[in-house]
Amino acid sequence: MTPDLKSGGHGVFVLVVVESFLLLVALHLCVLSEPWLATLQSENSVNLGAASSAEFITFAAVGMLSTFAMGLYNPRLREHTRGVLRRIGLAMILAFALLAAINAVLPELVPSPSRILLASLLSIGLIGLFRLLVPKIPGLGVFRRRILVLGAGERASIIEKRMRRKVDRRNFFVCGYMPMPGDKAEQISSTLYIDANTPLVDYIREQSVDEIIVACDERRQQLPVRELFECKLRGVEITDILSFIERETGQIAVNLIYPSWMIYSNGFKPADNLRSQLDWILNTGLAIILMFFCWPLMLGTALAIWLEDGRRGGSILYRQERIGLGGNPFNIIKFRSMRSDAESNGAQWAKKNDDRVTRVGEVIRKYRLDELPQLFNVLKGEMGFVGPRPERPEFVDQLAEKLPYYSERHTVKPGLTGWAQLCYPYGASEEDALEKLKYDLYYVKHRSFLLDIFIFIQTVEVVLFKKGAR
Repeated sequence: MTPDLKSGGHGVFVLVVVESFLLLVALHLCVLSEPWLATLQSENSVNLGAASSAEFITFAAVGMLSTFAMGLYNPRLREHTRGVLRRIGLAMILAFALLAAINAVLPELVPSPSRILLASLLSIGLIGLFRLLVPKIPGLGVFRRRILVLGAGERASIIEKRMRRKVDRRNFFVCGYMPMPGDKAEQISSTLYIDANTPLVDYIREQSVDEIIVACDERRQQLPVRELFECKLRGVEITDILSFIERETGQIAVNLIYPSWMIYSNGFKPADNLRSQLDWILNTGLAIILMFFCWPLMLGTALAIWLEDGRRGGSILYRQERIGLGGNPFNIIKFRSMRSDAESNGAQWAKKNDDRVTRVGEVIRKYRLDELPQLFNVLKGEMGFVGPRPERPEFVDQLAEKLPYYSERHTVKPGLTGWAQLCYPYGASEEDALEKLKYDLYYVKHRSFLLDIFIFIQTVEVVLFKKGAR
């Protein structure tokens, strides 16, 4: 889900508003409790006095940024109660660290460390309790639109195949599938079939349908245009299946794309000169800042690799040709995490639990430390912080032949992290490449500063919870 909140926006908005209020309540309770705490310990150890407006605003803003970074506002978050509570705890730990750092520089803007600590603990309790109650309180869940799917063939079946779990349908409820002439035979639950002779307008009125998804396999002279127009006049939204999948899953169904959709749909706009210059300034600035803070980690990683097998001739850095912007090749730089002879038999897909990975390599891959030298690629302008992950030429040639529109991912600069890394688990095969391409094309279509910031912040979640792909 993207930050525009078009999908499930009602539920996310409610969460943001209520939890912002709970953060303010937590700090207020902290202030109110200080006179009571003063009776239990020396008065000098607590901070009597009201908190300023700036303290309330800063505490709430940093708290919300931290919960956002932990993925707590992602409608497709697949976590049980324990996982959600863990993320809330980690979010407030992150908030405490950020606020303590700000306090050291601008103490007038943030509460004192003791207030921050107590307010953070109270926030964990309040937000955690609220999250436990959300499923049980009517109106606080994500708003579910009632949809009718026009079609029951190959295109319509993707909803049944790819959106089976409850979490995939948190934003909508399928009233039924109405078969259309020309539909290919596909397996859709027979209980959801609607008689094709049912008057469309009567059905959407009786079932309170909010949206009609046009998913028939054959459209030429088959669509009930007059009925669809009448439904639209009654306030029912009409959406193409490709746009529906894009909105609900954050990916583009490459296997269902037809050229006219690519041409007429919004997005897929090239970056202008101003955007390119701003990208360069932002990427270069962030790379310099990260290198300033990360050089001890880079030095320690290099030393560990050298101690393991570098003394026997193994290199510390690993250079590999990748395909970048415009299909141009460049050499990506990483800390070596595999044996020196890892590709003695030719190029291979990396895989989970790869036996070619060294002991040091296993650790640095787990925490993404092997990626740090790519900051030099960013400084050279070959990569950005956000974008599709660059692939090897050998695999690009194979994938471009088999996957439609694969070359479109090279219309933007590759990145250290990307939309596919946030949304798709670890995988390295042609099937995984197809799934990642769906997310990469979504990024290419919707690329913006807001989406880049969203991805960059959410990367914190990927690193902490070992999610994503390489």
